[in-house]
Amino acid sequence: MAKKTVRDLKLKGKKVLVRVDFNVPIQNGNITDDNRIVQAIPTLKYILDQGGRAIVFSHLGRVKTEEDKASKSLKVVSERLEELLGKEVKFVPVTRGSELEVAISNLKDGEILMFENTRFEDLDGNKESKNNPELGKYWASLGDVFVNDAFGTAHRAHASNVGIASNIKDSVAGFLLEKEIKFIGGAVDNPKRPFVAILGGAKVSDKISVIENLLEKADKVIIGGGMAYTFLNAQGYDIGTSLFEADKVELAKNLLEKGKGKIILPVDFAFTDKFEDKAPTHVGPITDIKEGEMSLDIGPKTLELFAKEIKNAKTVVWNGPMGVFEMDNYRKGTIGVCEALANLKDAITIVGGGDSAAAAIQFGYEDKITHISTGGGASLEYLEGKVLPGVAALSDK
Repeated sequence: MAKKTVRDLKLKGKKVLVRVDFNVPIQNGNITDDNRIVQAIPTLKYILDQGGRAIVFSHLGRVKTEEDKASKSLKVVSERLEELLGKEVKFVPVTRGSELEVAISNLKDGEILMFENTRFEDLDGNKESKNNPELGKYWASLGDVFVNDAFGTAHRAHASNVGIASNIKDSVAGFLLEKEIKFIGGAVDNPKRPFVAILGGAKVSDKISVIENLLEKADKVIIGGGMAYTFLNAQGYDIGTSLFEADKVELAKNLLEKGKGKIILPVDFAFTDKFEDKAPTHVGPITDIKEGEMSLDIGPKTLELFAKEIKNAKTVVWNGPMGVFEMDNYRKGTIGVCEALANLKDAITIVGGGDSAAAAIQFGYEDKITHISTGGGASLEYLEGKVLPGVAALSDK
């Protein structure tokens, strides 16, 4: 997808609207993972170094009540951005009006401000998330050019991405969005082969279209995590009390038929009788499961099997953990996949957003993977082969 990027603009003296994805986790007023802020720094530094006047904005969570506003302010995010940039970030605690307009008019070349959570506009009829035309037009009026660097919301048509792009001539991708298009789009449309897809997570229903699309594109599709038990049930195995979707068993049968020779399922598992972080009661094939037991992770033989399939790959896309990696005793499968990707030579390795991205970062593999996506739902929809509205709205080269 040949879209213009921030490199295609003359930025000096321009008011540059920058949509970022700073939807970061905050607990007790503290940011617990600043990866999305860190990933936006190259674009922001480039704009400021070129003499642009950066007007930065993002959503943060969902805002449904006045009470939500207290915990969903971007003030703490602007403070972390200031630390990472090493320069003042003026925070404007509103989403529209004279205070914001005056602050923007006072900006000088190379200066940056950030305004309040765009979702505050959802308190008045979901104006932001329903792409209210008047709101998109208003925000567009605040700048000369628009840079979208928020891949995490690119699968949604909101006032802060599609709404602005519809009302401003120069709408381009930032470096992060460009990177996401290059790696995820490239993996799906023109992968180096062999191309191996690894899918995990809890539900088949979340990834039906992804599996269908990747069965067409990939050479192998590895399935682990909670979704594997629906496939095992479809093969007639007793899976005990393991997580599965009864209404997706027929679909799983159809996918297994369609993906003959391509779909690879786990061959052994870590069994337990309670959903809690205690050592597995035993490890073995699914036929070893006892009454009342469940599996919370893949076993060592599965890891060997998966690693063997991954070893010769030239492109690997991974979306979804292999087990309940939040528990110390059930993270071996997810860590093992991280290691298999880290050990690849001359391969493009891409980790989709959400839990698998969090795991790769948490376990220290961030620097050994080609690209870790910042978008959960967006990366999934891209893997499905869908057109993302936030990308489609940008100016073509």
